[in-house]
Amino acid sequence: MHEPAGPAAIPPLSDREIEVLLAWFAADSKTDTAKALYIAPCTVHTHITRVRAKYEAVGRPAQTKAALFARAIQDGLTSVDSW
Repeated sequence: MHEPAGPAAIPPLSDREIEVLLAWFAADSKTDTAKALYIAPCTVHTHITRVRAKYEAVGRPAQTKAALFARAIQDGLTSVDSW
């Protein structure tokens, strides 16, 4: 049986997942994110869903955009100063 890692565990996000995640934070919607990255909105949704699943797998669920933003700051993917 798989046991989740400790609370400080950082999930193994791909470079593309991080790119989409940060673009989504800067956008008003997944549709706007898709337009900015020249991908389909369903692709944005897929990436965000996978990011959430990876956080869940390490015992750090993030079900809202705000929670994912907090996780990104905690994990050094971005900073408050960047926004």
